[in-house]
Amino acid sequence: MSTTIASRRLRIGIDVGGTNTDGVLLDPLLSSGPDRGIIAWHKEPTTAKPSVGISNTLTTMLSSSSIRPHEVASVTIGTTQFVNAVVERDAARLSRVAVIRLCGPFSKHNLPCADWPDDMRELILGHHALVHGGLEIDGRLISDIDPDEIKTQCSIIRQKGINSVVVVGIFSPIDTVERQEERAADVIKAEIPGCDVVCSKEVANLGFLERENAAILNASILPFARKTLRSFHEPVKRLGLDCAVFITQNDGTVLSGELAARLPIRTFSSGPTNSMRGAAFLVQGDLDEAMMVVDIGGTTSDVGILLENGFPRQQAAYSDFSGVRMNFSCLDIKSIGLGGGSIVRIDSSVSVGPDSVGYKLPEEAVVFGGNVLTATDCTVLANPELKIGDPVLMKDALDEDQLTNISLTIKHKLEKVIDTMKTSPKDIPVILVGGGAVIAPDELKGASKVIKPQWSQVANAIGAAIARVSAVVDRVQSTVSKSDNECLDEVSRAAVEKTVEAGALRSTVKVVEKEVFPLQYIENKTRFVVRATGDFDFSKDVVAPESQAEHRDHQNVGHDQKNTNDTGRKHNTRLDEDFDILSYRPDVRNRTCPYGLMIRLRTQLRNGAMIRVVNPEDLPDDARVGCGGGVGSPTVAIEKLAGDELLEAQQELYKMCNTSATHMISVEVGGANGLSGLLLGSSDQMDIPTVDGDWMGRAYPTKWQTTPVVFKERDTIWSPIAVSDGNGNVLVMPKASSDEAVERIIRSALSEMGSQVGAADAPVTGEETKRWAIEHTLSQSWRIGRAVARARKENRIDNVAETIIEECGGRGAGTVLWKGKIIGVERTLRNGHVYGECLIEGADVRDEHVASGDISEQFRGVVKIPFKNENIAALRVHPDRKEELQEDILAIVPDLVCVIDAQNGEAVGTPEYRYGLLVVVLGISASDRWTGTKRGIKIGGPEAFGLGHLKFEPLGKYFKPRSVIDEFDKR
Repeated sequence: MSTTIASRRLRIGIDVGGTNTDGVLLDPLLSSGPDRGIIAWHKEPTTAKPSVGISNTLTTMLSSSSIRPHEVASVTIGTTQFVNAVVERDAARLSRVAVIRLCGPFSKHNLPCADWPDDMRELILGHHALVHGGLEIDGRLISDIDPDEIKTQCSIIRQKGINSVVVVGIFSPIDTVERQEERAADVIKAEIPGCDVVCSKEVANLGFLERENAAILNASILPFARKTLRSFHEPVKRLGLDCAVFITQNDGTVLSGELAARLPIRTFSSGPTNSMRGAAFLVQGDLDEAMMVVDIGGTTSDVGILLENGFPRQQAAYSDFSGVRMNFSCLDIKSIGLGGGSIVRIDSSVSVGPDSVGYKLPEEAVVFGGNVLTATDCTVLANPELKIGDPVLMKDALDEDQLTNISLTIKHKLEKVIDTMKTSPKDIPVILVGGGAVIAPDELKGASKVIKPQWSQVANAIGAAIARVSAVVDRVQSTVSKSDNECLDEVSRAAVEKTVEAGALRSTVKVVEKEVFPLQYIENKTRFVVRATGDFDFSKDVVAPESQAEHRDHQNVGHDQKNTNDTGRKHNTRLDEDFDILSYRPDVRNRTCPYGLMIRLRTQLRNGAMIRVVNPEDLPDDARVGCGGGVGSPTVAIEKLAGDELLEAQQELYKMCNTSATHMISVEVGGANGLSGLLLGSSDQMDIPTVDGDWMGRAYPTKWQTTPVVFKERDTIWSPIAVSDGNGNVLVMPKASSDEAVERIIRSALSEMGSQVGAADAPVTGEETKRWAIEHTLSQSWRIGRAVARARKENRIDNVAETIIEECGGRGAGTVLWKGKIIGVERTLRNGHVYGECLIEGADVRDEHVASGDISEQFRGVVKIPFKNENIAALRVHPDRKEELQEDILAIVPDLVCVIDAQNGEAVGTPEYRYGLLVVVLGISASDRWTGTKRGIKIGGPEAFGLGHLKFEPLGKYFKPRSVIDEFDKR
C-alpha cells in the first residue's frame, strides 16, 4: 500500500554541533498544543564521524516514539562541517581552484584572493586569469567573451591538475540577456570534462570581490560537501526513511540535498539562526510581534532579534569567514561573556565572567562537588528548588548582600545587551533558551515579558525541523517606462517564482523583505532586492546529492594538485603584517610609507612599490602639484573594480597641458579618494611624491567645496580636467565658466561612461599648494589609526574617542559631542547625492562588563545628524518643536562631525548607519582655511547644505597636525 503525501507529516531536525548532536521529532499539525508537537528529542556527543551521531539520534528518537519511517516527511540537518574545514585550513577537505574573470580591462589591480590570509590563498588559489567580458550597470557590454581565450586558459588549468573552476563576471547577477558566465561555463565543461564549474551569480549578489570570494570557497569545498552530504543520507536511507533530506542555510531556510551539494557555502552559519527560529516556534501563538532571543550557554550569551516575518535580523551586507570577506548578510548577534559556567569572583567588587568553566561545569562547579564558584552555583543558592547538583554544598557560601550583588550583576549585563540590540525605546518580548537560561531573572528592564519555554535545550534542532524554503532576487531595473512600484511588483513576482523553483509550495510563498536603492549618478536606474519564503512542497521528488561527478569527486581532495607537502594537514592561521603597534615608528628616510587599507595599495606595497610622502612646507614654489580621484556611483564601484582610469586620465590631461605633475595631492582625505594621491604617486604609477595634505581636510560631496575655490585666486580652478572610464573613452574639458559648471558637466557625462570615471585635475604650483592645502592630513590620519590600534591592543576602547581627540589637538580642538544608540535612519536620493538624517538616543556605550547601565546627564535625550553623503551637523532634538534653533547646535560644518563605533573605534560612514548601533559622536575643529573667511564658511558651512537658518559657530580652536616627517626624521 503506497504512502500518501498527507500521511507524511512528521519532521525531524538535527543539529550537528562541535560538541553535541541534537535531534527533535515533531508533528507540525500539533504545534499549537502544550507539547508544541514534539514527539521525541535526543542529545548526544558529536563524534569525528558525524553520520554516527545522526544515526544514533535518528534511531533513538524513532524507537522511543514508535514512529514508522514512512510517516516522516523530511529530515533537516544543520552542520558546521563545511565552515570547520575552512577555519581549520584543512587541505584534506579543500580543493584547489582556478578563477576566470570576465572583466575586460577592469579589476587588474585587485586580483583574486588578494585580501585573503596568505595561508588560505596559498592553499586554495591554483590559477587565475583575466579575460574579455563583463557588463556595465545598464546592461551594455564592457566586452563580449572570447571562447578561444577561455580555451587557452582551460589548457593551463588542465596542466595544473585543477578540477574546480570559478567563473565571475562584472555585473553578472543582472545579466539575463548575454548570459556570459553560463556561456563561459559551457566552454570550460567541454574543455575539462567532469570538472566542477561554479558561476558566481548562482552563489551571491552584487559586490564583485565578495561574490568572487564566496564562489571560490564554494568551489573549494564542493567535493568534500558532496562526500559529507552523502554520509548524512546514509543513516537516513539505512533506517528506511524514504523522505526529503534538507540542509539548513544561513538565513533560517533550507536547501535540498542537491542544492546544498552545489552551494555548500550557504550553510556556513546556520547554527545561531536555527536556535532563534526554534525559540520562536516554542512561543508561537503567545507572540505575534518582533521578539528578542537570548541563548545562554555555558560560557556566552548570544542575543538576536527575530523579526515579525519570522526570520532573524541580519547585521550587514558583508560578513567575514575566517578572514575572507563575503557578501552574505550575517545574523545580527551580540555575544557577551555570561553563561551558566561563568566564574564568580568577590573581591572589592563582584564580577561574573567573562571566563568560564565551560563544559567542565559538572566537575568544577560547587554544587557538583568542585571548588569553582559559578553563576549556576549562585542561582541554585538563590533558588534551592532547582534540580541542579546538591544545593546543600552551597549552604552558607555567600551572605545575602553578596548574593544580591551577584544577581544584580547578571541582571545588569543581560539588560545592557538587550538595550544594545533593541531597535526602538519600546519594550520587547525576550525569550530565554539554552542550558544556562536558569541563571537569568524572571524580569528584565527593556523586556515587556520574559519567557523561558520548555524544550529550549533543543531549540537549534527545532529550528532546523521547521525551516522553510527561500529565494532572493537582486536586480537593477530601468524606471523610464515603469514606476518604482511597478518594478518592485515585477521583481517580487520573480522572487516568488524563484522560491517555487527552489522547492516551495506555491500557495505558501510570501514576500518577506523588499528593498529599493536608487542609484547615485545613474539616470532612471534603481536596484531592487526582494526575498520570498514558503513551505517545502513534499509532493516533489527530491534528489540526493549523488551527481554524475560522484564516481570521481576528487578522491584525493587536497592532493590532486600541488599540495604534495600539505596532505591532510591543517594550516595554522597567521596574521598579515603582525607588528608591535606600541613600538612602531614610521621610516621617513625616502622609503615606503605603510599607509592605507585598500587592497590595491596594500598589494602595491607588498610587491615592492615605493610611496613617498612630503611635507607641503618643503615643496618648491615652482612644483606642479596634480590631483586625481574617482567620481561616480558607489554601487558601480563595488562591482566594476578599477582598471587604469585614474592613471589614463592623468596621461590624457598632460597631453593637452604639455606638462606633467611633479607631485600628487588627494582631493579629500575621506573615503577611497583619500588614498588617490598615494596610489597615483606610487613608484609603479607616476613615481612622484605625494603631498601630506588635501583640498578639503575632510570629505565634501562636491568638487567646488574645496579650499582652492575658497581662495578664488582664479576664476576657475578645476579646468582643464580629464576623465577616463578605463574602457577606451576619455573626456577632456579644456575650459569651463566656473567650478560649479565643471561639477555639473562631468557628472552629466557619467551615465554614458559606465557611471564611474577617474578624474585628473590640472596641476597647481607649489606656492599655491602651500597657501591652499589643508596641511598634514595624512599625518593626522596615521595618528588616529595608531591611536585606535593602540586602544584595541591595550583594551582601552572605552576611552578611544577621547584618545582620538587628543591626537587632533586635545580638548581645545575637539570634543566628544554625544554617546548613544542609533534609533532612526532616513535616506533619500536627490541630484545624485544621498540625503538623510540619523537619530541617536543617549545611552551607556561602555563595554558590557561594566554593570551600571546609567546614562550621563550630558547625554540624556536625542540628537540628530543630517547628512548629504557626509555629516552636516549634530543637533539636539526637542519633541515639542520641529525646526532646530541656534542653541541646539552641538557642532556644524565646516567643523567635522564624526561617528565612530563605540565597541571598536571604527569610523561609521553614512551608508553604515543602522538601528541599534552604539556610537560616539566627535566634533573636530575645521582648518582655518575654511573658517578664516566668510567665503570659506559660505562654501563649506550650513548655507551650502540648505541650513541657512543656522549659523556656524566654531567648536574650538584649530590645531595644525604635526607632520609625521618632522616628528620622526632622525636627520
